[in-house]
Formats: sequence, C-alpha cells, structure tokens
Amino acid sequence: MLNYFWVGLGGALGSMGRFWFSGLIARHFGETFPLGTLLVNVSGSLLIGFFATVTGPDGRWLVSPNLRTFFMIGICGGYTTFSSFSLQTLNLAQEGKWLCAGLNALLSLSLCLLAVWIGHWLALTVTAAKGN
Repeated sequence: MLNYFWVGLGGALGSMGRFWFSGLIARHFGETFPLGTLLVNVSGSLLIGFFATVTGPDGRWLVSPNLRTFFMIGICGGYTTFSSFSLQTLNLAQEGKWLCAGLNALLSLSLCLLAVWIGHWLALTVTAAKGN
C-alpha cells in the first residue's frame, strides 16, 4: 500500500512539473505546435534514462526500490505526457495539419529515444569517471 502512496505523490509532483514547464514553453513560443509537450517528453525521457541507469543493478547509486518507484513511475510517469501527445497529434490531423501531426509524431519518437539513450550514456560516463 505504501508504494501506491509514493507513486501518487510522485505523480502529483511530476504532473505539476509538466504543467509548469509546458506552460512556460507555450508562453514563450506559442501553442501552434505542441512544443511544450514535445520538450516535456524529451526531458522526461532523458531523466528516466539517466536515473534508471545510475540506480540499476550495475549502477553507482544505491537507492531503495521505493525511491526508484517514486521517481521512475511516480515523478516521470506524471511528468511525461504521451497521452497529451497522442491527443494533440490527433487534433492536428483532424484539423488537416498533416505535416505538423507527422512532424510531432516523428520528433517525439526520435528525440525521446535519443534522449533516453543520452541519459543512459551520461549515467555511464559520470559513474565511470567517478570510478577512476
């Protein structure tokens, strides 16, 4: 039951972070293209890739399973917004903005995969440097 509490708390914090960051991006760059959602997904993928690597079985940070659950499922799950991405992409397509819909899907997939790989690579690099 305690895991549900940590996931809920992390999810609330992640959702508030998503709301703040995507709003900040929208205020600065407009809302014609869902750039805020794209950047939230990319940064969330970077964070989860880094954290999963440094706290995994071969990682350098020893954390409890509860902390991994809190951060990876709670915070990152509440922060990343693939449900919003899906709805926004559908809306763009329904509005006949096929290029924007396709670009949003392509950029979201490729940049988030790249970001999770970079997060993984950064974690390995940082931990390897500290081991020397």
